[in-house]
Amino acid sequence: MAQMFYIHPDNPQKRLLEQVVAILKDQGVIAFPTDSGYSIGCLLDNKQGLDRICQIRDLDKHHNFTLMCRDLSELSAYAYVDNTTFRLLKNNTPGRYVFILEASKEVPRRLMNEKRKTIGLRIPDHKIDLSLLELLDKPLMTTTLILPNDDFAQSDPEEIEQQIGHQLDAIIHGGYIGQQPTTIVDLTNDYPYIIRHGSGDATPFE
Repeated sequence: MAQMFYIHPDNPQKRLLEQVVAILKDQGVIAFPTDSGYSIGCLLDNKQGLDRICQIRDLDKHHNFTLMCRDLSELSAYAYVDNTTFRLLKNNTPGRYVFILEASKEVPRRLMNEKRKTIGLRIPDHKIDLSLLELLDKPLMTTTLILPNDDFAQSDPEEIEQQIGHQLDAIIHGGYIGQQPTTIVDLTNDYPYIIRHGSGDATPFE
C-alpha cells in the first residue's frame, strides 16, 4: 500500500520530500499534485515503473509521456528546439502547459511517441513539484492521473489512495485540486499547433 505524505502546498517540508525522493530512486511510482490536477510519475530509467503506470492508466505505446522539469536548463538534453521555440518556452513557463517537442537521443525510446519520436515537456507552477524536482536534480517521467473509463484527472488524494493505493509506492497529499487541464501545444513544426485548449492561456501560440 502506498505511503501517504502530507505536504504543505505553499511551504513543502523538505524532510518529507527527501523521503519521496528516496522512494523514486528505489524504483518507486508516485502520485503527486500539480497545478492542473494529480499526476503519476517515476524516474526516466525506471522501466518497470513505466510498465506499472501504463497498466494503471491502460495506456498504449502511442501515448505521449511528459518530462516534468524544474526549468529550461534541462531542456537541451532531452529535446531539440530552435531559438524561436526556446523564446516561446521561456516566455510561457512555468505554467499550465504541455509542449510537444522532438525528442533527443537522451530520451529512452519507450518514452517517446512511437510514430513521431516526440516527447512532452512540462514546467509546472507548483511549489511541491518544483521543490521535489530540485531535490531530485533530474526530470520526472509523468502523465496525468486519469483512470480508465474516467474523463478527468484525479483531484482528491484520499480517493487515489482508495482506488489505486495498492499499485503505488507513495502519494503526496497536497490538498484537493479542481479540474484545470493543461493546454497542449505542438512545437515540432514551423508554427505552434494547439492540440488542446486548457487552463493555460493559448493566446501566445495562436
